Amino acid sequence: MTQKRDILRAGLIGFGIQRSLTPAMHMREGAAHGVDYQYELIDLNERKLGPDDLDALVAEAEQRGFCGLNITYPCKQKILPLLTDISEDARKLGAVNTVILRNGKRIGHNTDWWGFAQGLSRQLPDADLSSVVQIGAGGAGAATAYAVLEMGARSLAVFDIDQDKASELASLMARHFPEASVSVASDLQAAIGGATGLVHATPIGMDKHPGMPVPAELLHPGLWVAEVVYFPLETALLQAARQRGCRVANGGGMAVFQAVGAFSLFTGLQPEVGRVLRHFEVLTEGGVTRQPQTA
Repeated sequence: MTQKRDILRAGLIGFGIQRSLTPAMHMREGAAHGVDYQYELIDLNERKLGPDDLDALVAEAEQRGFCGLNITYPCKQKILPLLTDISEDARKLGAVNTVILRNGKRIGHNTDWWGFAQGLSRQLPDADLSSVVQIGAGGAGAATAYAVLEMGARSLAVFDIDQDKASELASLMARHFPEASVSVASDLQAAIGGATGLVHATPIGMDKHPGMPVPAELLHPGLWVAEVVYFPLETALLQAARQRGCRVANGGGMAVFQAVGAFSLFTGLQPEVGRVLRHFEVLTEGGVTRQPQTA
């Protein structure tokens, strides 16, 4: 049996994250490697804090000896000015979801885009990427846009209720992928009507943000639909998409593979992907995200 190592501490900063399965995935995989690994939630909602408190929270984690932090909504872009260094892919995306804390340095990475790409390719290996519409231009949206373009999307139209954010993300992706057509979707109905795929990258559908990001009647059978939300695993959007004949990819793939990437960065260990996937499946048995038992 592997000898126990010194304790490692990590955490997740975000809003309304009490049902996150990230701690369970990290700690179970750490245990399998013989690591005493503690991973905790730093919920802005529970602590009555906001993104402006991010610097103090990161400093607190450093003082407590954390090896790293995962960052989620609404802090993936707010974290950027607080870092001492940033990986190339995170710099291109303009968003960070993983921060290594080491020797006084804060090094930002993005494992979201790779996680989304892995999840989509496994759930919908033959997804037609010729014309993709994306809803959401925040931190998660930067990752999913980068992912589908990296996977070979020929056309990507970005929609966000904040059109300036959509324009900023479209311009950023167009610079990195000049061979693709990247634009702002001003008419969502028209864009979805001619699309082969729809990526949803906003918090709508989460427990704390229930609802649908798009009217169900805009979904059509020729469309695949990919989700980033995984609690609940079966969102209202995915339910409506299935009912209208769409093939779907849930947010579980992104959740698992971004965790796999972050675990490796935090610990220096190589996680066993199959084991992490099986653990996630147990935690989401029957399509319902269950609160893990950590006692």
